[in-house]
Amino acid sequence: MTPRTLHLLRHGAPELPGRLMGRTDGIPTAEGIAACVAKAAPLDIAHVVTSDLLRTRRAAEAIAVVRGLPVGVDGRWRELDFGTWDGLAPEAVDVQALAAFYDDPEANPPPQGEPWSALVARVSAAMFALPAEPVLVVTHGGAIRAALHVLCGFPQRQLWAFALPCAARISLQVWPAAHRDEAPTGQITALVP
Repeated sequence: MTPRTLHLLRHGAPELPGRLMGRTDGIPTAEGIAACVAKAAPLDIAHVVTSDLLRTRRAAEAIAVVRGLPVGVDGRWRELDFGTWDGLAPEAVDVQALAAFYDDPEANPPPQGEPWSALVARVSAAMFALPAEPVLVVTHGGAIRAALHVLCGFPQRQLWAFALPCAARISLQVWPAAHRDEAPTGQITALVP
């Protein structure tokens, strides 16, 4: 089986940084968009895919214009839905509840929010829909961690060990699954914070 190349790029810095922004959208800064364009510059890609949120779409569109590529929009690449915490600064959330979430987001999802397994399921489905040619997905930190969980088998707790600041990029070689009910496997080839 031949592997395909997958690049996962976190959106650039939003105008209101440091918030729990899941479904809440934010306008990316010009510097954040430029940082994403710079991180994508050395990549050999045939497709650009993005979450449907503005903070990812703006960077994807800027990259696609430079490359002369269309942008595919897929809402399954969205960030985790933080429910009633969505859009809040972490300091505005109960400390114990937030700690429990980070310790185990499946057992302790945000109130009225999305459990970890739902994020993993939709990101997994989005990965199955990607083209076979080299692709860049402009997405969110949670979606990148979910993809790493599926492709590399990292337990959820280990995923917090990856620093994924805005405009961070992870590149992978992805081997298709032998059967439709199995997940593809991946190997990280680059991490560019």
